[in-house]
Amino acid sequence: MNILVTGGAGYIGSHAVQRLLRDGHTVVAIDDLSLGHREAIDALTDHAGDRLVFEKASVGETTRLETLMGDHDIDTVFHFAAFASVGESVAEPLRYYRNNIAEGIGLLEACNHAGVGRFVFSSSCATYGEPADEHIPIRENCPKNPVSPYGQTKLDFERILEAWAEARRNADEPVAVTMLRYFNVAGCDRTGILGEDHDPETHLIPVALEAALGKRDGMAIFGTDYPTPDGTAVRDYVHVEDLIDAHVRAMEHMQRNGASTPKAYNIGIGNGHSVREVIDSVRRVSSVDFPVRDEPRRSGDPARLYADSNLVTRDLGWKAQITDLDAIVDSAWQWMQRHPNGYEAT
Repeated sequence: MNILVTGGAGYIGSHAVQRLLRDGHTVVAIDDLSLGHREAIDALTDHAGDRLVFEKASVGETTRLETLMGDHDIDTVFHFAAFASVGESVAEPLRYYRNNIAEGIGLLEACNHAGVGRFVFSSSCATYGEPADEHIPIRENCPKNPVSPYGQTKLDFERILEAWAEARRNADEPVAVTMLRYFNVAGCDRTGILGEDHDPETHLIPVALEAALGKRDGMAIFGTDYPTPDGTAVRDYVHVEDLIDAHVRAMEHMQRNGASTPKAYNIGIGNGHSVREVIDSVRRVSSVDFPVRDEPRRSGDPARLYADSNLVTRDLGWKAQITDLDAIVDSAWQWMQRHPNGYEAT
């Protein structure tokens, strides 16, 4: 197939490009490079031949994207491009609504004009907010109550996609839509080509690994008094390769079955690991001890968030394969050891 990947130079998007190329598809990757890394695309270009096209572009450049889609006969879009920092979204909500909603609408307009038939959306468990204990593990029908502008933009775009799909169906121009609600994406490409490189880094596993590398003077645990076994917050960590496999399965399912009512799926391992468990894993994998300090809870951090992924297993046959925490951490550690300064050193 011919697939457009937005945010294709980012952490998750670049892993999607890699998998799609490996599967024999042709990929057009776009990224404005405000957060993505051209070096990630360059690393893949060597193995792609003419099946990978990269354009520095924003998803809001409707006319340009329409041309790209038409020129390359795009039939499927993987939409990853978004701002994704919860704290930043609280401080700069308008920036998040403009980028994650308004720009995304421009992308859908381009899809309309180019006749794109399949769309896979990178959503988030942030759409659920802070679920009550009775909703843990979280199912797709859990009440949606985002506690940040970031989570709200993801939920709002899901609703936009539902309305868009209905309008396309009513116009006899049906489009198949799947929405994947990620939990905590972690790890790196196990071949060592791609990694996770954010500035600033806020994700727990790479922060702990940076402490192990000596790039940080230790790290903080935010909240040690949660109602969990060790007092720290519990999260569901899904390996980035498993996450991309869910996208591929969604695309293949839509290709086989055509357009239907848009459906959302949780993508997670189905159990959680605490902050202390992650830190202990990093210490085991790296064989490095590093200082850890206890800090107060951060506002809006629930005690436990982990997925019930039975629905995606039933419908798409997806199940996480890399479920051992040390294996997830090790995949990231291997890349960070070779790239201590991220893509800058390549």
